[in-house]
Amino acid sequence: MVKAVIFDMDGLLLDTEKLLVRFWVEAANKAGFPMTRDQALGLRSLHRKFAIPYLKELFGEEFDYDTVRTRRMGLMSSYLADNPLELKSGARELLDYLNSQKIPAAICTATDYERTRDYLSQTGIFERFDRIVCATMVEYGKPRPDIYLYAAEQLGLKPLECVALEDSPNGVRSAADAGCITVMVPDLTQPDSELSGLIYEKADSLKDVIHIIDSLKKK
Repeated sequence: MVKAVIFDMDGLLLDTEKLLVRFWVEAANKAGFPMTRDQALGLRSLHRKFAIPYLKELFGEEFDYDTVRTRRMGLMSSYLADNPLELKSGARELLDYLNSQKIPAAICTATDYERTRDYLSQTGIFERFDRIVCATMVEYGKPRPDIYLYAAEQLGLKPLECVALEDSPNGVRSAADAGCITVMVPDLTQPDSELSGLIYEKADSLKDVIHIIDSLKKK
């Protein structure tokens, strides 16, 4: 039985993943590191403990993660100062459905709490979530399962009682390894053969998740 739904944020609820990828590339290139879009895609939801060795393997030990990340965050902030955050299609419909069914909703994100609260408040959905869990609250973020295990604990549930919604490979691995019923709602990339073996189902939009939850409730 589905007792809660746990949402990723960037690329899943908010149409921000394309911006994060864009500004990672721009920040790295300005620092003299020829990062490509494909390389930046590997950073989606990736915890800093894994992101740093990933980037040093690509660009050498001289890659200054904190400096490039700070520049990326500045570019993102400047962009968002002039451009409103956009919710992904079906987000409000799914949240309305969960509320009508009295199914709790939680956030499980690699983004820190302050920015998570800010982003969700700007889009008017912060109050729709029963729990907000960020990577800074656990020792290891995505793709390790810690963050989803902690989210389920905070909800007072077992992971297998939670549907986890993710758009990226690192997020899918985290949720699946935690034991959640993992649904992928692709954003920038589709599931490959490995991810297809980890997910319960793929949904084309958040609105389509409603039908998946309905079917799960009948089992």
